[in-house]
Amino acid sequence: QVQLVESGGGLVQAGGSLSVSCAASGRTFSSYAMGFFMGWFRQAPGKEREFVAAIAWGGGSTYYADSVKGRFTISRDNAKNTVYLQMNSLKPEDTAVYYCSAKAGYIGSSFQKRLWDYWGQGTQVTVSS
Repeated sequence: QVQLVESGGGLVQAGGSLSVSCAASGRTFSSYAMGFFMGWFRQAPGKEREFVAAIAWGGGSTYYADSVKGRFTISRDNAKNTVYLQMNSLKPEDTAVYYCSAKAGYIGSSFQKRLWDYWGQGTQVTVSS
């Protein structure tokens, strides 16, 4: 099993920065971490949960939604089993609950939410105008 616990988030003004973290734990993750993909999704009120960013835990390759490319950075700390999402130049439309996700094995190139195996509980990010 894999447990994901997000932290960070909060309220920030437009143009500001914020970082969220996700700590992964569990026997499955500890044993097979190099084969995992980790991701971030977000869900705004009344909208579908959408892909934000992903990182291959082993090789470190990163992937981003067009809407956040150049503003958000996903990274991981292997020693801490933690994945981060650094968010810069935030916009009001970035306001959402941000969810950490994990996938055991290759996920392909679509990063659809149905493909992910594990989810965190979410953390609120609010960007005021």
